[in-house]
Amino acid sequence: MEDLSESLDMDLSREVVSLRQRATDKIREAILTGRFAPGQRLVERDLWQSLGISRTVVREALQHLQAEGLITMIPYKGPVVATLSLQDANELYEVRGALESLACAGFARNASEAQIARLRASLEFLRTPQASTTPKDLLDAKNAFYATLLEGCGNRVIGDILTQLNNRVSVLRRVSLGSPGRLPQTLAELEEVVQAIERRDAQTAAQLAAAHVARAAEIVRASFQQRAAS
Repeated sequence: MEDLSESLDMDLSREVVSLRQRATDKIREAILTGRFAPGQRLVERDLWQSLGISRTVVREALQHLQAEGLITMIPYKGPVVATLSLQDANELYEVRGALESLACAGFARNASEAQIARLRASLEFLRTPQASTTPKDLLDAKNAFYATLLEGCGNRVIGDILTQLNNRVSVLRRVSLGSPGRLPQTLAELEEVVQAIERRDAQTAAQLAAAHVARAAEIVRASFQQRAAS
């Protein structure tokens, strides 16, 4: 006979995991969209009351976001939204450029025709007004493009590392994409990458991807310099 207590424990465990995941996703979204600003203190009581969950679940969510680099735990102050420095940005974009270059080369070599078609569709969606209705919509659309890219690149390690970096990069991506004229330029750069992929030209795709990331890094660096000068 099935042990009912074990069955109930499993159901409860799944519920707790689901709650923790939802809490993590909600807080992460608030950080990535700028609702919670860099350096802002996150009050646990406010979080668990607004989310309608236990303090324990909120603490577990915050620990997860700390591991992602989105939150910093400060003694006697508690969790605050991480503030990225110019050095952080330089290091993140250096790694991102190398990995995206590898991912695009791998995608050109390994992706199926259906995956290439999905990548093209993701880029075409980025051109539509719906993709940039809000900053969150634009980040979601850009992330969907990269999710397809990582799915077909043929290297799970690249995908795992880029996914880990993605949330911290998304904070900076909001800056670069918000720069005047950057979105059309981004679309033009990605168009060149996708065309190289469609030709199965791995070397050119890698070079263009690296150039695309380098340009985004330049914009973010300029933003840091402007803030320092003001």
